[in-house]
Amino acid sequence: MSGALNITAATVDPALLDLPWELPLENWPNEAIASLPKGISRHLVRFANLSGYVIAVKETTAEMAKGEYDMLRTLQRLDIPCVDPLAVITNRSDRKGRDLPSVLVTRHLKFSLPYRALFQGTLRPDTATRLVDALAVLLVRLHIVGFFWGDVSLSNTLFRRDAGAFAAYLVDAETGKLYEGGLSNGQRENDLEIARVNIAGELLDLEAGGRADAELDPVTVSNGIVAAYRSLWKELTGSESFDASERWRITERVHRLNELGFDIEELAIKTTDEGSTVRIQPKVVDAGHHQRRLLRLTGLDAGENQARRLLNDLDAYSASFGKDGFDEEMAAHEWLIRVFEPVVKAIPRELRGKLEPAEIFHQLLEHRWFLAQNEGRDIPLAEAVGSYVNTVLRHRRDEATMIVPPTEAISIPAAMTGPVDWRDLV
Repeated sequence: MSGALNITAATVDPALLDLPWELPLENWPNEAIASLPKGISRHLVRFANLSGYVIAVKETTAEMAKGEYDMLRTLQRLDIPCVDPLAVITNRSDRKGRDLPSVLVTRHLKFSLPYRALFQGTLRPDTATRLVDALAVLLVRLHIVGFFWGDVSLSNTLFRRDAGAFAAYLVDAETGKLYEGGLSNGQRENDLEIARVNIAGELLDLEAGGRADAELDPVTVSNGIVAAYRSLWKELTGSESFDASERWRITERVHRLNELGFDIEELAIKTTDEGSTVRIQPKVVDAGHHQRRLLRLTGLDAGENQARRLLNDLDAYSASFGKDGFDEEMAAHEWLIRVFEPVVKAIPRELRGKLEPAEIFHQLLEHRWFLAQNEGRDIPLAEAVGSYVNTVLRHRRDEATMIVPPTEAISIPAAMTGPVDWRDLV
């Protein structure tokens, strides 16, 4: 290798030096290449095996490689789903001393695929819609932190399967810019229009190549990102006014956000002569975050979804009763002794084997919410407990001692008793 490589990285894997940097990326030998599906890119990209994992290597200019590396690291710190930047390599040259392009090295995201590799044969309308919905969620998350993408497309995104849906990850940030003061409506609309046009073009390209289902309408699907984005943006950032006696609406708003996959970072209530205004700042957190936070604050060991529900109630309690200025641990302790423990103690002793305490509390909150919806009023906790015990809990089987037989009968819904195509279940 002529000259000395310049490697910029937080931590350098020595195995990087073993790759054939003295060769143009297009001439790398097969033994250095990992065979993985690639998306469409304006730059040459190759995958390579490195120390037991796979990296993506993209040739570009030194300035663009450094800029994208820094941007990806910043987005990671902001908890934005994106690829992991590993290194920027400059000062490449071949054996004759001729300069070669600089490269950006990122870690390949396991179990992720470009959109063209997510379907066999032809792209069905429902799959295309799920891809666009996932991209809409990613775009909203980026805009919330003040990131203008500038080149939103399916091709610049990686997708992971997620329980029947898809999760989207940003893979190309070279055109993006982060604004500390947030984005203007014009900037958000510009990104949204770029997304709509690019998605339509990508789907039309699939259609022209015979890789799209005959029923797929590229324009209709691409327009779907506009509707999905605006609906989600309104739900996440909009304020809501209500009477002070209707605190159950806070729970309703949080419930809708949880169904969308978002969690609450901040919930503030401002009381005025006209009523109360709720402002909710959402934040998506890693799996297990709620369990760890609940255990740290209260000592309660619960499942992830149970913990999420209990923490939402804790935050609503703090906001409703003016505990926002309190130390978080103090507010959690007060909620524990004034809300959670009294509820658990109110359960008749003969019914305590029905469910574990965290599940009972979760179900009680759901029951209280449904009562409030049906009656259009805030339901006192004591009233909700009495109703839940008598109408729900008494009729459940005891799960504390429930032992499932080694072999159980599996009930198949009536709609599935006929012939089933396995592809419909994937």
